[in-house]
Amino acid sequence: MRPFEGLRVLDLTHVFAGPFSAYQLGVLGAEVIKIEAPGAPDMTRDDGAIADLNDQGMGLFFQAQGGGKRALALDLKAPEGRAVFDDLVRGADVVVQNDTRPAARRLGLEYERLKALNPGLIFCSISGFGQTGPKQDHPAYDIVIQAFAGVMTSNGTPDTTPVRVGPAMIDYGTGSQAALAISAALYGRQVTGLGREIDVSMADCALMLMNSHTKTTLATGTGPRPNGNQDPTLAGYSCYDTADGQVMLGAFTNRQMANLMRALGNDSAADEIENTPRSEIGGRRAQDAAFLSEVLATETAQHWEDVLNAHHVPAARVRRLEESLNEEQFRSRAVIQDLGGAGFAVAGYSYDHGSPRLDASPRPHGADTDAILSDMGLSPQQIQTLRNRGVIGAA
Repeated sequence: MRPFEGLRVLDLTHVFAGPFSAYQLGVLGAEVIKIEAPGAPDMTRDDGAIADLNDQGMGLFFQAQGGGKRALALDLKAPEGRAVFDDLVRGADVVVQNDTRPAARRLGLEYERLKALNPGLIFCSISGFGQTGPKQDHPAYDIVIQAFAGVMTSNGTPDTTPVRVGPAMIDYGTGSQAALAISAALYGRQVTGLGREIDVSMADCALMLMNSHTKTTLATGTGPRPNGNQDPTLAGYSCYDTADGQVMLGAFTNRQMANLMRALGNDSAADEIENTPRSEIGGRRAQDAAFLSEVLATETAQHWEDVLNAHHVPAARVRRLEESLNEEQFRSRAVIQDLGGAGFAVAGYSYDHGSPRLDASPRPHGADTDAILSDMGLSPQQIQTLRNRGVIGAA
């Protein structure tokens, strides 16, 4: 049995952060119902590298965190739609939404209103800047938060302009923080019986994702500067050219750096490093980097990964994602699961029993509308009436 089996989650989110939070609850066993407006589905349904899927409303950007969810097309602006939603809330455990505060109010997505329907409800709002502060009503996307929170100025090289992190790390980091907050609130409800309102801010999550930088800046008043792939003080914690590509070294401690030097045949440097105080190790950077650059250029990146790993030195050949996904390491794990001939990333962990699992492929917009309404006790005639009035999507 998976941890969240028996729980019902109403997912009113769109794009990445919110859907990813609900997706994580779903692979842990929760029943997730994705609610989209009949004429305005999640915008990511139209986005991705395969045009035909975009045309079908099943874009890869949507599919990435759309699996395992039932799809309900329901207009919350209509009184009849609001009534259906309220009935769902009465039997739900979690509601997740990421509309702006004004839009959420227009749709009736206010905790105090929903709490009156279900006192044990866990209600999670995800937004760019949170529900308080001078920017509480401002819209945002991942890249905007990267700029606002200082991520871009921490990334890149010293001689470039600020560079955004390519993947949507703020979105997915925010979704992970939201899933953690929801999980903790569910545990708290088990203990106290009380529901809870959760306020998740992408900007706040960005600071958490840079936690060591955030702490250092709080303590010193000076933020990090971009160093590209070269650590400013540790030659062994940097990237180097090889005969056919690049290898990233992770020799962070003095012992790892000494092991690196011995693996490359420089025993004298290894002895010196082992006897160098940590506070002085940066003084060796230039000479150590020169040696590493010369030696590592003589063999392939894969050769050095194999040799250095055998000497307990963290190191990896720099790969493209398509190469990484073909690695036996990932094939031996459960992070990528196959469903209907398609691969999906499911979770970065497993249990000894009841591990995360994707139960169903992503569903077309509104595909489960009739089944969900029928489960709620609505007759075929009532469902057709709602459809005729535009309250629910087409069958």
